[in-house]
Amino acid sequence: FDLYRPSEEHDMLRESVRALAEAKIAPFAAAVDEEGRFPQEALDALVANDLHAVHVPEAYGGAGADALATVIVIEEVARVCGSSSLIPAVNKLGSLPVILSGSEELKARFLGPLAKGDAMFSYALSEPDAGSDAAGMKTRAVRDGDTWVLDGVKRWITNAGVSQYYTVMAVTDPDKRSKGISAFVVDKDDEGVSFGAPEKKLGIKGSPTREVYLDNVRIPADRMIGAEGTGFATAMKTLDHTRITIAAQAIGIAQGALDYAKGYVKERKQFGKPIADFQGVQFMLADMAMKLEAARQLTYAAAARSERVDGDLTFFGAAAKCFASDVAMEVTTDAVQLLGGYGYTRDYPVERMMRDAKITQIYEGTNQVQRIVMARNLP
Repeated sequence: FDLYRPSEEHDMLRESVRALAEAKIAPFAAAVDEEGRFPQEALDALVANDLHAVHVPEAYGGAGADALATVIVIEEVARVCGSSSLIPAVNKLGSLPVILSGSEELKARFLGPLAKGDAMFSYALSEPDAGSDAAGMKTRAVRDGDTWVLDGVKRWITNAGVSQYYTVMAVTDPDKRSKGISAFVVDKDDEGVSFGAPEKKLGIKGSPTREVYLDNVRIPADRMIGAEGTGFATAMKTLDHTRITIAAQAIGIAQGALDYAKGYVKERKQFGKPIADFQGVQFMLADMAMKLEAARQLTYAAAARSERVDGDLTFFGAAAKCFASDVAMEVTTDAVQLLGGYGYTRDYPVERMMRDAKITQIYEGTNQVQRIVMARNLP
């Protein structure tokens, strides 16, 4: 009775991604975190198996995976390495504005290299003074004949410096606030593009987060995504879909922590028996698993709405991201507790998972903002 479960193809995808993640990504996860380096091994493995950007439509050389398949890929990679899961997640975030609003020429030019694994795609919305209030951005784009000239600073840009392409939001008409913002594709090699030093972060240390500096960057007019003044609407529409990928990342991180804690409590003995035999520990594990499964079901329901572009997608995307990330923080914290003193050391992976989980409550809109979004879009 398959009315309310992923298809057999989705289950097979999960099995293959899990096997790949455990063989090719997990062995490097601790070193990637410890050294704060980009997970090149993960990128190579994902590209070799066409899992780095599964969302790209077949028309542009991609796998054409649906939203639930994309969620499963991100979830299974995040189960072993949160940093590595940002490769498929941010490739979707960065390129979705082009998919949603770009011209056919723009899609063909920039989605092809992404699908092949020749380039990664990042998303540049936030600024030093424009976080939750993204419409308060200061980056400007001024028309000059057949070109646009961009000036400004973007902050908190995931995979900046590694990605080749960037969807950049810039003000084209300062008098119109959100309706005066336009979207552009910027190439790392465009003259005037540079990057700040990598941020020193609590978690996801393998995914570089840097400022992007746009100093008199001149790009052809056909690099605008959609019509002038539609950039902010495209940015918000993009987040409706991609918040679900952050929910997937949160679920994956939490599942990894729960799996490790389950194994640990069966082996760890105190008072002459495994601590898994104690009811207090059993209740903790039961609550962790229950909340995680609730988050997964909400996220999969949101993914289905993303695929269909349902009218209540905005609510479900925000709800999935908010709930799953809160659950991930709770589950990973409990996993550390179940390991006791060992959980607090870097010899075990749960402290890394706890640190990685925290950002899922913050990026792509803080959970406080998600609650505002939900309240305004109650189904």
